[in-house]
Amino acid sequence: MKKLLAEFIGTFWLVLGGCGSAVLAAGVADVGIGLVGVSLAFGLTVLTGAYALGHISGGHFNPAVSIGLFMGGRFNSKELPGYIIAQVLGGAVGAAVLYLIVSSATGFSGIETSPGAFATNFYDANVYGVNFGMVGALVTEVVMTFMFLIVILGATHKNASPGFGGMAIGLALTLIHLISIPVTNTSVNPARSTAVAIFAGADAIGQLWLFWVAPIVGAILAGLVYRFIAPNQD
Repeated sequence: MKKLLAEFIGTFWLVLGGCGSAVLAAGVADVGIGLVGVSLAFGLTVLTGAYALGHISGGHFNPAVSIGLFMGGRFNSKELPGYIIAQVLGGAVGAAVLYLIVSSATGFSGIETSPGAFATNFYDANVYGVNFGMVGALVTEVVMTFMFLIVILGATHKNASPGFGGMAIGLALTLIHLISIPVTNTSVNPARSTAVAIFAGADAIGQLWLFWVAPIVGAILAGLVYRFIAPNQD
């Protein structure tokens, strides 16, 4: 239960910090943090969460990470369902807190349902000036999650430099967002995608399948590849 609570809190923090930066701070006139700031916010939530909670649960905060670590021989399959449930619930509570904050604003009339609203993920929508279709979104999410898991598996390997894993993982997530926010608003995390989609309505939920399938596929591939190139996982 301590591990599951740590995963709940870590995913809560990721959604509140990362999606919260996008919803509350990205577009503020003159002082908004923009896409670079949002990318840093997501990376910082994982970096800080990893150092605060990683020694308790491993600091996954992401169903795709748990699945990738399992495929890479680093995680017990018996713990997988509990981790995924805790991550999804933690993300949902993070999104609920964000909704409470947003709904307190003067003139609030409900969450917008347009693509990308409330930090939702999307495909086949012109949100940032270019319309990337389903195939582009699918490839982006698979590849970005694949590389994220390669970094995680490598940075936490027994032969890696001790103490720097959280930093490498947080910076990798920052880079991933810098690359892919214009394409999909960046998921690489089914729990994060689900959390905000719950509050954004039917359109976001209708596209949610891609942001489960693609990250999981990328994570599975990364686990298999890393297990092949670095077989000694203990």
